[in-house]
Amino acid sequence: MAGRSMARFDESTLTKGQRRKLDTLRKSVGDEIGERAFAAWYATLPKPIEVKVDHDAALVVDMLWPLIREGTLAIPRGGYLLRRGRHRLVCEPARK
Repeated sequence: MAGRSMARFDESTLTKGQRRKLDTLRKSVGDEIGERAFAAWYATLPKPIEVKVDHDAALVVDMLWPLIREGTLAIPRGGYLLRRGRHRLVCEPARK
């Protein structure tokens, strides 16, 4: 079909809702017109925002991951509180 080659989107990257919208348009107005309408709608969507890495969270993960892999890290029920100490990270049970 000629309409599929003209589409400006990759079906494998669509979300479940977007695939449903595309399928509904194809069923209601036909494959070619439905794909053109979907491509026009898809072009108007805002571009995804790049997620910035939280360097502090990455540091915590890097510090705790070896303990998790060893099985020596016990996270108390009810959560935990991380705070900075003098040249170290302090992990305490969260108070209710």
